[in-house]
Amino acid sequence: MGASVPMNDSAQRTGSRSTTLADRAGSENRVERVEHTERAASPADRLPARKAPEREHRVANQPGIVLHSYPYKETSLIVEVFARDHGRVPLIAKGAKRPHSTLRGVLQTFQPLQLAWSGKSEVRTLVSAEWVGGLLPLERSALLCGFYLNELLVKLLARDDPHPQLFDHYVSALNQLAHEEPPAIVLRKFELALLKETGVAGSLIMLTSGDSVQSARHYVFDPEQGPRDALASDTAPAVAGKTLLDMEAGDYADPITQLQSKFLMRHLLGHHLGGTPLNTRQILIDLLQL
Repeated sequence: MGASVPMNDSAQRTGSRSTTLADRAGSENRVERVEHTERAASPADRLPARKAPEREHRVANQPGIVLHSYPYKETSLIVEVFARDHGRVPLIAKGAKRPHSTLRGVLQTFQPLQLAWSGKSEVRTLVSAEWVGGLLPLERSALLCGFYLNELLVKLLARDDPHPQLFDHYVSALNQLAHEEPPAIVLRKFELALLKETGVAGSLIMLTSGDSVQSARHYVFDPEQGPRDALASDTAPAVAGKTLLDMEAGDYADPITQLQSKFLMRHLLGHHLGGTPLNTRQILIDLLQL
């Protein structure tokens, strides 16, 4: 893996600030606490080393969306993007902070882009970024939910690990949030898709014993092994078999399924984050009980 781009002293002292947060009035105070942690190494980046994928010298016409950006030197930005065929990729956008840069108004979160970059080091050089449209802007609570999705991706996705189906789930979730679909259901579906696509969650309805869950029984979900029968001594949240069956089928119409799935996903994400807090989730819990 190539060397990371060094941070100057000013960048290290200053909390990272997304250009979207600066431009969208009314959202700054709610997401301010998120910025200081997104630049830290994610749990995914601290996983045991594996052979790094061969990086292409030049990539063009790649669909992607900005997850997060922060200043680099006087006129540039480091931009974390989620690219459909390349996963989470860090790019340096040279001169993006200059007043007349063509990148200045393009590198916004939650907007579909057509990207091109070059280089073989860990942080590659952004060559071009074009806005392609197709998504409505996120507003109010939907904006907070969008930042929550981005924080999950930054902290749980290893760099350069392609997940095209997860990218499609992400775009679909943003679209649903923009159209004011129930945010709790959108978030639960995406959380589960993220754990499944990254390989840390398997079937919700196959017990560790090899049997299938029964709708009327209650279970505890082991983050490493899957569901098993609940015991009186368990401290992990117990869920009804019906909840697991509903989640596997993507059916969240039952209020009990919505409630139990919230606590189950909080338990599973907490385990796979290794104790790393999710700042946006706490804001959502405080404001919206999501």
